Amino acid sequence: MEYSNEFSRAPEDVSLQELRDRLAEFAEVRRWDQYHSPRNLLLALVGEVGELSEIFQWKGEVARGLPNWSSDDKEHLEEELSDVLLYLVQLADVCGLNLGQAALAKIVKNGKKYPVTNQTNK
Repeated sequence: MEYSNEFSRAPEDVSLQELRDRLAEFAEVRRWDQYHSPRNLLLALVGEVGELSEIFQWKGEVARGLPNWSSDDKEHLEEELSDVLLYLVQLADVCGLNLGQAALAKIVKNGKKYPVTNQTNK
């Protein structure tokens, strides 16, 4: 099976299933899937979260939308966020979990745990 490089299209939304399938194909053709145990993927994910944290480490508070960041800084952030997302999707996949459904269920659970109140922020 040859890995297809169809990333030139720019869809507005990419499903977690599409990411999962592309990651599985990417790893399979390189024979990396043999190393993708839950433990190994978790450790790789933790490492990527560390790299993501490093971007913000000395910046103090950052405004929404990153108005004072250079395009290079934003691109670096996109890359590290993507690494975290991709390892998370792979981890869920090798654990046999549906990450999208689990995330939606968690939002519902959080809604019950933290109900809306009529108080305004002061």
